[in-house]
Amino acid sequence: MTDQKKEFHNLDKPDDGLLRELAPGLTTRIFSGEQAMLSVVSFAPHAEGVLHHHPEEQWGVLLEGSAIRVQGGEEIPVRKGDFWRTPGNVPHTMRAGPEGARVLDIFSPPRPEYKKPGSGFGQS
Repeated sequence: MTDQKKEFHNLDKPDDGLLRELAPGLTTRIFSGEQAMLSVVSFAPHAEGVLHHHPEEQWGVLLEGSAIRVQGGEEIPVRKGDFWRTPGNVPHTMRAGPEGARVLDIFSPPRPEYKKPGSGFGQS
């Protein structure tokens, strides 16, 4: 049996998870399991990601701040507590509001390129 303490994490602990810089003012901490992956994304004020897509299904929850979710050619304002699904291969990105934003993303299956340190969003 494995040590179960390693399976517990905290959203507010900055050194927990695998750190990845996605773009200027945009970082994530990644937690990967066998069938799903969580990513805690922090946006500086007005930071914006790169329009990209990937085959994995993605769910997102806005934990803090405000943002514009760009998905499938639409721009949708989101606020704390809003959550959304992004089907695989749908182009998407996010633009943070003036106070920045923090998002919890859930991927299924886990994104292979996010299982190792690095930078960028992966596939485009």
